[in-house]
Amino acid sequence: MSKFNEIKIKDSHIDPFELKNKWMLITAKKDGKVNTMTASWGGFGVMWNKEVVFVVIRPQRYTKEFVDNAESFSLTFFDKPYMKQLGYLGKVSGRDEDKIKEAGFTVLHEDGVPYFEEAHTAIIVRKLYAQPLKEEFFIDTKPAVDWYPEKDFHTLYFAEVNKILKK
Repeated sequence: MSKFNEIKIKDSHIDPFELKNKWMLITAKKDGKVNTMTASWGGFGVMWNKEVVFVVIRPQRYTKEFVDNAESFSLTFFDKPYMKQLGYLGKVSGRDEDKIKEAGFTVLHEDGVPYFEEAHTAIIVRKLYAQPLKEEFFIDTKPAVDWYPEKDFHTLYFAEVNKILKK
């Protein structure tokens, strides 16, 4: 039995600017396999009259293949004691090992979308839009220089919030 309860987005009290200093996991499923990555960039808002999240994923990240293949994915947030595991999940590729198992995390599913039992909040989202960032569209060129010396620009994803699960 899950320890999570669904809450309304208006009751979530998520401060997107407070999340700037916290990490989350972006998790998706492909061909029966689950993969995840640690992320800290993204946000919440309204787009096309829908409550959305936006996240960015670099092209070399293995999890990108999973997000691109899936209709939906999850964002999960954790308490401070899990920072070591989140650091590990951000450094090791799922191509090389079963990093979820090595981190000691337990995969749960909501409507077929994977998330983690150890999280305090899971946001289940459905992809709406994906677009690679391009150097020529940076109005302020400093981020392109500072954050993309290898020219490995993120793909931006907008995803509709379907459910927020909270312990």
